[in-house]
Formats: sequence, C-alpha cells, structure tokens
Amino acid sequence: MVIRTGRADLDFGGIRTEFGLPEEFPADALAEAQAAVSRDVGLADREDATDLPFVTIDPPGAKDLDQALLVERVGSGFRVHYAIADLGAFVVPGGALDTEVRKRGQTLYLPDGNVPLHPPVLSEGAASLLPGQTRPSVLWTFECGPDGEPVEVRVRRAVVRSTAQFDYEGVQAQFDAGTPHPSIEALPDFGRLRRERAVERGAVELQLPEQEIVPNGDGDWKLAVRPRADVDSWNAEISLLTGMSAAKIMIDAKVGVLRTLPDADDGAVDALRRSAHALGVPWPAGMTPSRLLAGLDPSRPEALALFVDATRLLRGAGYTAFNGEVPAVSTHAGLAAPYAHVTAPLRRLVDRFATEVCLAVTAGQDVPGWLAKALPLLPGLMGGSDAVASKVDRACLDQVEAWVLADRVGQRFEAVVLRADANGADVFVAQPPVMGRCTGENLPEGERIAVRLVEADPERRKVVFERL
Repeated sequence: MVIRTGRADLDFGGIRTEFGLPEEFPADALAEAQAAVSRDVGLADREDATDLPFVTIDPPGAKDLDQALLVERVGSGFRVHYAIADLGAFVVPGGALDTEVRKRGQTLYLPDGNVPLHPPVLSEGAASLLPGQTRPSVLWTFECGPDGEPVEVRVRRAVVRSTAQFDYEGVQAQFDAGTPHPSIEALPDFGRLRRERAVERGAVELQLPEQEIVPNGDGDWKLAVRPRADVDSWNAEISLLTGMSAAKIMIDAKVGVLRTLPDADDGAVDALRRSAHALGVPWPAGMTPSRLLAGLDPSRPEALALFVDATRLLRGAGYTAFNGEVPAVSTHAGLAAPYAHVTAPLRRLVDRFATEVCLAVTAGQDVPGWLAKALPLLPGLMGGSDAVASKVDRACLDQVEAWVLADRVGQRFEAVVLRADANGADVFVAQPPVMGRCTGENLPEGERIAVRLVEADPERRKVVFERL
C-alpha cells in the first residue's frame, strides 16, 4: 500500500492516474511473497559470512537496502566484499509474484510514496539488508591490486549480517572529521583509484545539478539540489566494479544480459568541441572528452552548459540479451567498458536475472531453462519500464516547479543558459532550483542572464521564462 505524505491538494495522484501506476499488488502475488518470508530459504546451505562487518550507505530513511559493503586494505592492494540482496531466494520463477514484477520492471519513486517493484514485506523486510538482521545475499569478493583493478573475482550465495546503516551525508561527515567506520575506512583511497581508472578508460561523468523534491514541513513541497559528496562517487565505483565484473563473466560465457550504449560517433565529439570553444572552455590537443569533463568545475555556468551538451555522447542506452554469441555492441560508452546491472535487485527487475546467470556460470552449471527463456524478454520489459520511470520523474519535477512558482509570475530571476536554439533556451535557475524554458533570440549558452517568469501553470505542469 502506498503511504502518502503532504497536502491532499498537492499530491501526485494525477500523475499516478496519468501513467496507470498500480496502487496495490494482486492478492496472489502478495500471498506468494508472504509465503516466501515464512519458508526456509536455505540459509544453512550458504557460505556463512556473518562475521564480516558489513555496513550499508543509502539515502536517509531508506528501507529497501540492496547493498552492503566492506573495503579492506590487504598488503599494497584491497579486498572488497559486496553483498547484494538475494531475490532469487524468494521469487519463484513463473509464479504470481514473478509475473507481477515483470510487469512493473522497477521501483518508481514519487515524492508522496513509492510504487515498489516487490511487496514491502520483501523489499523493506525479509530481503532487505537491514542492520542486525541475518539475510540471504549474493556475495561478491574482489581481490584488487595497488591500481584498484581486480585480479580475482568470486561470486556465491552467502548469509550476511549488516552491522550499521548509514546515509551519504553522515558518512561524508565521518570522513571529513577523520573518524570513518572501520569497514569503509579504505573506501576513499579505493574509490579515487577506481575513478581514475574510469577517466583513463574514457568514462563520461556529467556533473549536472540533481533536483530533489522534499517536504517543506508545512504539508507541501519544495525543490532542492542534492549535494554531490565525494562519498557518492566512491560508493558508486563499488557498484560499477561489480557490474563490469558481472558483464565479463557473462561475455566470457556468451550468455546473459548487458546494459549497453553505442559509442558516440565522431560528429558528436566534434560538436562537443565546437561547444567547448564557443563557451570558452579550453580543450588541449590530445585530451579525451572524459578527461576534459572530469576536470571541469560544476559550479561554473560554462561547465553546466558543456555537461548538458555532452549528453549527446550518451544517447541510445538499452539492454542487450544474448545466448550463444556475444552481441556486436557489448559495451557501455558512458563507462567505456562492458557493464551489467546486478546490484539493485530489490528495485530493478533485470538485476535478479543477470545475477542468476553469473551464479550459474561461476558454479560451472548450465543456465536454467526458465532463465534462458526469460533473457530475450528483458530488454523490452526494462526498456518500457525505464521510459515510464523517466516520464514519471520529469512529470513530478515539472509539477512541483509549477507549484512553487505559481505565485511568482512576473518576478525576476538569475539563470544560466544551458542549451539554446533558434526559439529560446533551456535555463537553470538556482533559487529555487528549477530547469525551465526561456524564450528569446540569441541566448548565450554558458552565461548568466536575467529572466522573468511569465508562466507557471500547475494544471499543465508548465513553467516559462523570458529574457529581460
């Protein structure tokens, strides 16, 4: 059941109705989930890793905890343990719950309540890696050299027990104070190494402002920009390492499902070079787009504009399933490496299936028939789900932008021009943090301009500015 917060006249019911989002799980799927909680999920047959002091790092108040980590220094290198919630222990292939989660594809996060992929009895209960609870998991262990690259990777089913639940801000504060938890004391060094390897590969990271919708304490909503802490990047590198290792396992075995993105063509890179020149961003000869973008200061207006222009390098992402032959496109251009989703099975459908492939392959077993049959369906299921999730996220932001600006029509704001065309430009207003459309000719990309709000329509979820 969805638990809503905020004023009834400022909820997101219209968006839920518009996109046909489900309010409840079917009775047979709920019954199957409850039965899964009650039955023996084979903990005794798993590796006992409950002595490892795992911790979790998630947004404040999160209950659907997919990952727990432990990063250790071993000689001149590192050992990383990464425990992932094991949905394969609870979901019966072809059952009522499996059928329902295939329809949903992923958890959708709306400000007034989530639309979960799995019933909360699993996603926030028996399958979640909550602190102090013994849980079935899929445990990845990486033995890495001084350069942060893995020299040995192991994956198997295990039993784990997280010792603490942290949020990003709290962990960053620990590091800033010099008092990190021992389980992640080595995370900054390892994360920096992995990030440097990513830039060397040619991975593209766009440091764009991340808008958040949060309760304002008065029963309605406000917009904020989520701060980008170093710990966000370090933690993400653990997940990326796992996804790249999973992709290698599947490619070597010639069976699985990858997250793919074709390489940008020369025209897209040339266009980015022209944008950098127009914005006054120096681009030394021989420097890759990855290195250039990684060195920009995201607080600078010209950097924001170039990050927006760089999205042209990351078009065409999808999922590619294969069995018997490696696909022609097997890499993710944004990461400059093969990659697979395996680290968020509570919240994303494909992760459970990709994980089962990795477990079978590394155990020297054939991929089960039910899994081989499901693989070709996953790109379509996930593509449809991603499209809905993107539209819902955008609709929620548009809705709140219109709400918070509704009584400010005619007022003046400072804005950064992000991407201009013949009819106007997309602009970013910092206070409140809004991305909207601005009318006017010859708007200068990467520069600050004064704008006036001319429309903020909550019914149409539309905000328009004009240049002063």
